[in-house]
Amino acid sequence: MKNISGLFLVGCSAIALAGCGPSDIASPGTGGDVIINNPAPSPGPSPTPGTGGNVTAAAGCPTIADAQGLSDQGTITGPTGTWRVCRLPALVRTSITLPKVAGLLYEMNGRVNVGCDGGFAAPSAAAAYTSTTVGCTTPLTADNNVTLTIAPGAILFGATGQSWLAVNRGNKINAVGTETQPIIFTSRDNVLGLSTDSSQGQWGGVVLLGRGITTDCAVGSVAANTCERNTEGAADLARFGGADNTYNAGRMSYVQIRYSGFVLGSNSELQALTTGAIGTETVLDHIQAHNSSDDGAEFFGGAINLKYYVATGADDDSLDVDNAAQANVQYALILQRAGRGDSFLEIDSNGGDIGAGIPRTKLTLANFTAVQSGLSADNAGNQAAMLFRGNADVSLINGVVVTPQNECIRLNGETATPVTLTASSVALQCASAKYISTGAGVDAAAAFAAGSKNNRDDFTPTLASIFINGANETGVAATDPKTSNAFFDTTAWIGAVRNAQDTWYAGWTCNSGTANFGSSSGACDSLPTT
Repeated sequence: MKNISGLFLVGCSAIALAGCGPSDIASPGTGGDVIINNPAPSPGPSPTPGTGGNVTAAAGCPTIADAQGLSDQGTITGPTGTWRVCRLPALVRTSITLPKVAGLLYEMNGRVNVGCDGGFAAPSAAAAYTSTTVGCTTPLTADNNVTLTIAPGAILFGATGQSWLAVNRGNKINAVGTETQPIIFTSRDNVLGLSTDSSQGQWGGVVLLGRGITTDCAVGSVAANTCERNTEGAADLARFGGADNTYNAGRMSYVQIRYSGFVLGSNSELQALTTGAIGTETVLDHIQAHNSSDDGAEFFGGAINLKYYVATGADDDSLDVDNAAQANVQYALILQRAGRGDSFLEIDSNGGDIGAGIPRTKLTLANFTAVQSGLSADNAGNQAAMLFRGNADVSLINGVVVTPQNECIRLNGETATPVTLTASSVALQCASAKYISTGAGVDAAAAFAAGSKNNRDDFTPTLASIFINGANETGVAATDPKTSNAFFDTTAWIGAVRNAQDTWYAGWTCNSGTANFGSSSGACDSLPTT
């Protein structure tokens, strides 16, 4: 589990951490609206007095292909007006499309499964698989191949804290919004107008499960290439893992995930976006994680390619990569709430599988801007704005890091499997103590400076509007990320946003006290009405 008691955190911070696993240094991510005592699922939203608004409830719920259909839960009223509430079935058995309908919201009441889990590899008549997914009683002889398609502009909300979306192995999501019509996953409180800049943990999040390679097995073993893990905190099994790092879980583009991270089990929260061993054929781009009480996004195993990622207000880490995940990320805005959040990045392997021959976690992050304006109350565990641990290889390219009251980089070494860090064209503004080196065989300062690859740790930022490059950023020579991996675009600038004309973040994101993305983006604490 990622989180443990504050007492143990203090104990680990007081000694050399070569023997402590990553669960020892994860921020508990609690605060805001996180509720630890899981309430029973509610029967559905009740009408609540609103304050006006121009939304008029749709007349009814659309027909979907799944025989269970959508359950009409009546209406819900908030500041934007009155909405029809259409509840998704707990198990989506057939490919369906959720259209955008004026005055209509889709409700997740507890866990919503997309298809039955198909197991480590696609089942067959010769090797049938009895799915662990609730409601899936017949052994599978082939994948369900259920696809949940969500139309641009559709809004889905969690009716309870335990509500979350699980796209199981052998099934897909097709959530493709547009720049002007993003798809929004959010909470009931957000619908009612109760969410604020400090709100978080009001529902679970979105979980994509695949058949990629992972470590720290719940069943099987890494050595035998049969490793599978369970999604943290899930009361019913939500298993992932396999041997296919190309696994296709579908596509998510132009998506907001707001106010997620509910505590599903003891010390276990979901993130806004959790991936469990998905693969490179999964398409992820233009995704905003807003005010997650845990991480903005966490990748467990598999292989992930992601472009245009925005993390605002995460209460733990903005991006967490674990369990032999192979992650390539380009154009990332990592913007933490003042005084909150743990690290921009936490990259590690969970500790049960570390040693010779064990797959290593790998992150290559290109063209990123990370800003932490003040000293964070949540940073006692990770200690620095970026934490890199044993059995992980990290490459940073074309980055701007602004954390003037915190250490910038911590390397936590483990003698048998030391962490590695390479940096090219990365500019840091840190506290006077810039680096932390923990354990044997690591030197954070030397790793950052190695090769004199246009890196700066005495940088003075000139960012406009928090994240747009100014003169000093423009003055740093860039490195071509494509030389590291063909997934990346060639860029001639550092940071996520080249200049005022570079507006890839506008329109599909939402604004908050943490960051304003311009007038074409709506407010995170409200719903779009068109």
